[in-house]
Amino acid sequence: MKKTAIIPYFIFLSLFAFLFACKKTEGSKENKETILKGSTTILVDETLQPVIEDQIAVFESVYPAKITLNAKSEKEVLRSLLNDSLSIAILSRKLNAEENKIFEGKKIIPKVTPFATDGIALIANEKIKDTLVALNDIIAFLQGKSQTAIKGLVFDNPNSSTVRYMNELAGVSELPKKGIFSFKTNEEVIKYVSENEGIIGIVGLNWLYQPSGIMKDIVKKIKVLSVKSTTGNQYYPPSQNNIAEGTYPLARDLYIINCQGSSGLGMGFASFVAGERGQRIILKSGLLPVRTPSRLIQVRKKIYNDKN
Repeated sequence: MKKTAIIPYFIFLSLFAFLFACKKTEGSKENKETILKGSTTILVDETLQPVIEDQIAVFESVYPAKITLNAKSEKEVLRSLLNDSLSIAILSRKLNAEENKIFEGKKIIPKVTPFATDGIALIANEKIKDTLVALNDIIAFLQGKSQTAIKGLVFDNPNSSTVRYMNELAGVSELPKKGIFSFKTNEEVIKYVSENEGIIGIVGLNWLYQPSGIMKDIVKKIKVLSVKSTTGNQYYPPSQNNIAEGTYPLARDLYIINCQGSSGLGMGFASFVAGERGQRIILKSGLLPVRTPSRLIQVRKKIYNDKN
């Protein structure tokens, strides 16, 4: 009698375990990351943060996805990317030969998606009278040569992409100690320039077109300078048109670098940003999209009066 009572109980446990396993498998399939659903974290160069926040907000409103944005300096982003901390990054440059070699050793081919052209903006206090600056003067200052017209330059972060870009332009390996100030964020640079005359701030253009609620009033207290290239005679502000025509000398291309090694959410997000809807967001952000979004013009033979 005791043995026969055990058999139904054993069957019940086996059935319960089977159903639990099926439910767990079904749940894991539902939570599995694909190109349009799931969750992931994306590294972003801090100078590009505002426009990427806009892209993520729209992407999440369309697809069942959750993207966490991790904004850091360029060097910190690359360190995390190369050390396998995270596998998707948004930068203002491609990976170099040495960095690509690291991924080759991991049997991963990074997928690089260009999506916009940004401008590095030079800003000054609103009280400045002359809003023109020659790039040769900026370069000379970075090379440690005495310049009476410039009191100082302010960068967001010693490890930022703007510092790397300007150092490469000036042909120096590091910033001079005299007359150079650095903080942690672009917002701090804008605030410092708005409170100090004679200082030129160097920031990502996107921070001026899309300031946060707190920064809107502060941005009104600065002026964006027009820049003359090292070979030209004309001064150009960092507008979309000037960036498109190649007349603004401090322009840089932007890339989404996906090192997931599989078809995950990074691929879907990159396709979205480079697609029609994502490029419209780029256009509205003040940056230059890699392709101009299409416009549909409807011609009507009759005009109807809705009031009648």
